[in-house]
Amino acid sequence: MIYLRKAKEEDIAIITQLAEEIWPQTYSEYISEDQLRYMLDLMYNKGELLGQLRKGHIFLIATEGSKDVGFAGFSLVNPEEYVYKLHKLYVLPEMHGKGVGKLLINEVADIAKKNHGKALQLNVNRNNKAKDFYERAGFHIKETVDLDIGNGFYMNDYVMEKAL
Repeated sequence: MIYLRKAKEEDIAIITQLAEEIWPQTYSEYISEDQLRYMLDLMYNKGELLGQLRKGHIFLIATEGSKDVGFAGFSLVNPEEYVYKLHKLYVLPEMHGKGVGKLLINEVADIAKKNHGKALQLNVNRNNKAKDFYERAGFHIKETVDLDIGNGFYMNDYVMEKAL
């Protein structure tokens, strides 16, 4: 059985550890090791995650038994139009196909809807097969972006959106 819990400050290390374990298996096929390390250091350091938590980002951690197996992070990004953004959704590769990602994304959508959310957006690398997962979950490609993240690196993404 998979359980979800809302992350607290003391759970930041768990999120970082899961990202460290999941990212190399997810991205090493299409981004360099240098970019992967740069992005992990930029996006998953304690100060960055703590700052996001304090700014209202919600993190959910998925657990099976006593093992943490995935996480999601989201926030309200456009209060005027009630648009939420799923910033992070990662599940251990050995848990793929077991409904963990679907459970996380459905919980994020439910929380957004309860808070008057009208749409949920996310970015996904254009080479990431997760795009298919998101399409099956009701998302469509809204636009294509190339985001300069510094140090000469870019995120080559699709912005996807789902009406809530």
